[in-house]
Amino acid sequence: MSVHLRVWSDYVCPFCLLAKKPIGEAVAGLDVEVEWMPFELRAEPSPTLRPEGDYLQSVWRRAVYPMARRMGVAIHLPDVSPQPYTRLAFEGYQYAREHGLGGAYNDRLLRAFFQEGLDIGDVEVLTGLAAELGLPAADYRGALTTGAYGEAHRAALAEAGAHEITVVPTILINGRHRVEGVPDTAALRRAIEDALPWPLTGAACGTDGC
Repeated sequence: MSVHLRVWSDYVCPFCLLAKKPIGEAVAGLDVEVEWMPFELRAEPSPTLRPEGDYLQSVWRRAVYPMARRMGVAIHLPDVSPQPYTRLAFEGYQYAREHGLGGAYNDRLLRAFFQEGLDIGDVEVLTGLAAELGLPAADYRGALTTGAYGEAHRAALAEAGAHEITVVPTILINGRHRVEGVPDTAALRRAIEDALPWPLTGAACGTDGC
């Protein structure tokens, strides 16, 4: 029986890319299932942010870039303006998840936006990224253009609402222990170990020998 980590994220949140490193380090060597969950920070028709605006410039200067330097993670504020909506990207995530590539897709989308500056709101860009992962391009594109995974995405958003998710990243450990924001590796590791169904012990011998 493994620990279940659910991580709510959005592809236009830089802290979600930064969170991947401590999460990966915290679960290393443990029986942990990591499931990435969708959350739209700004859903249509609400306006998205512009990278040239004061808000994003300030947040990146004060928080994102200093944290990224400390962590050794390459990241830059994309020039795409205004920032893309992520509904289509998340519908594509549902498609990738159904095909066993949800985790790889999630990682590729975050890197595409924050390391390559690609417009992940564009169907053709998304199709190219999906094809890189080995997903059938024509079928993937068709799924997005027809809205075939719209209901699955809406159900995922409803689940986020049920868990009162308001910020990303948000991590739930076995549905109980909650961590909001980029986690501290050691603290997250301790929380995961506390949730394991058996104690972690080092090498030892018992009274009946080794």
